[in-house]
Amino acid sequence: MYTTATALLEAMIEQGIEYLFVNLGSDHPGLVEAIARARAHGQPVPHVVTCPNEMVALSIAHGFAQVTGRPQAVVVHVECGTQALAGAIHNAAKARIPVLIFAGSSPFTQEGELLGSRNEFIQWIQDVHDQRGLVRGYMRYDNEIRTGSNVKQLVHRAMQFARSEPKGPVYLMAAREVLEASCAPVAVDMARWQPVALPVLGAANAAWLAARLAEAKRPLIVTSYLGRNPAAVRQLAALCTRLGIGLLESVPSYVNLPHDHPSYLGNSWNEPQQNAALAEADLVLVIDSDVPWIPTKSRPPEAALVCHIDIDPLKDQMPLWYIEPHRVFRADAELALAEIADALGAIAIDEAATTERRDHYAALSAARRARLASDEAPQAGLTVARLMASVRAHVDADTIVLNEAITNYPVVFDHLAPSCPGAMFASGGGSLGWNGGAAIGAKLARPGATVVAITGDGSYMFTVPSSVHWIARRYDAPFLQIVLNNKGWNAPRHSALAVHPSGYASQASDLDIGFDPAPDYGGIAAASGGAAGIVVDRDSDIDAAIAHAFSILRTEQRSVVLEARLG
Repeated sequence: MYTTATALLEAMIEQGIEYLFVNLGSDHPGLVEAIARARAHGQPVPHVVTCPNEMVALSIAHGFAQVTGRPQAVVVHVECGTQALAGAIHNAAKARIPVLIFAGSSPFTQEGELLGSRNEFIQWIQDVHDQRGLVRGYMRYDNEIRTGSNVKQLVHRAMQFARSEPKGPVYLMAAREVLEASCAPVAVDMARWQPVALPVLGAANAAWLAARLAEAKRPLIVTSYLGRNPAAVRQLAALCTRLGIGLLESVPSYVNLPHDHPSYLGNSWNEPQQNAALAEADLVLVIDSDVPWIPTKSRPPEAALVCHIDIDPLKDQMPLWYIEPHRVFRADAELALAEIADALGAIAIDEAATTERRDHYAALSAARRARLASDEAPQAGLTVARLMASVRAHVDADTIVLNEAITNYPVVFDHLAPSCPGAMFASGGGSLGWNGGAAIGAKLARPGATVVAITGDGSYMFTVPSSVHWIARRYDAPFLQIVLNNKGWNAPRHSALAVHPSGYASQASDLDIGFDPAPDYGGIAAASGGAAGIVVDRDSDIDAAIAHAFSILRTEQRSVVLEARLG
């Protein structure tokens, strides 16, 4: 029998969805049957990955999309599973990650009127007034499938939203009776369901920006997520080289410019001081950034010309947001940078001034790299800089790093110093626990890659490691997870002391954020997924331990959890 569930699966195949990351429930019999039927008849169906935790499922899809750009699907049960997606929904929404989320809903009949009618007590308890409303504020699109007659059109409309800029998650739901109902197959012309074309600057705007960049004394570009498109990174590098423009990353979630590029000036997070490059800029071009600076700590000079190019320049999901730019443009970063490069051909460029700018930023970049190198020298205690220098020796062109080090975000970026687009990712959101699932997603996306997840000890526990490492073993997706153990959550301490530097909290011995005694981080992963556990501290041979961890990962194809006891 051809059912709504069958049509739903066919629509996913038409969308090119390769994986279903599922946490199935009593609302999914029709879908379970449709998958089994398709397999029995040799019909295409996405690979199904069983996920014992919903947040992990969505984090896997998140990581897969970051590495490939291709959206996948997550299947959860009713409102319970929808709520269990929790922080992963925040991350996907804020990071503009395309993903299809499908949830069942409680049956709407209770006396056997239709196939799929209620037959379990839980189906009364799980019936809520507005299931879609639980996630509506985070979705690019949400809807309920009510009939198989147009299920394909609803899926394709949802995915148009997910794939069109600004991208993001979409949510569909359907009751058991609807999924079980028979329907007629519908043929869909996929050429008519493509994403919306990317916006461009236009010749006049490109010419204006090109002229301003060429004439500025200290032009600076600030970005956060331009690197989600590697082609945009190449355009950015070429423009910085041609005009001698400095590049500052603010809260980066991608590699936006190779760290060895002479225009690269570092990455800025929550540092409590004015950024020197931003302070001297007379033109700041913000491209693809949600938080280009924190005004109470660091900002451009009042006299600087500020321009903003973004696929999402109004940040309409952020109630309080403004940077007061002089000119704002909605455009795709790659296309905009290409237009600016083309416009330079019609401009008389002062090559002496360009050389001066280029040399100025190259000197700052070289001085920065020298400071970082000095931080990596062996010293008393185990530092993140020293640890990352050791990890860097084992990173190659086929390595993907997931960075969720929180208070050590910048140290990890600085000392791994990625030089290739797509070599390092952060979640792009603010809900902790992304890195474990994202590592699995990255490994499924690129099976031949070496995947490394770097996490704080608090973030490690947020990942639901028992689920993560079971999935990694079950689906042959091993990765190295480095746990930076600083005995608790440092971020709340930093936040409290930033607001109350001399308050009672600054004198207290216990702020209720510590993990002492610490769990056996490697033991959790070993019990759940057969991972190897390694512990290093100030007295360890760090280089030997890191080499051993990579050897296990690469030769045994087995996950490793390396706990680094800092201090």
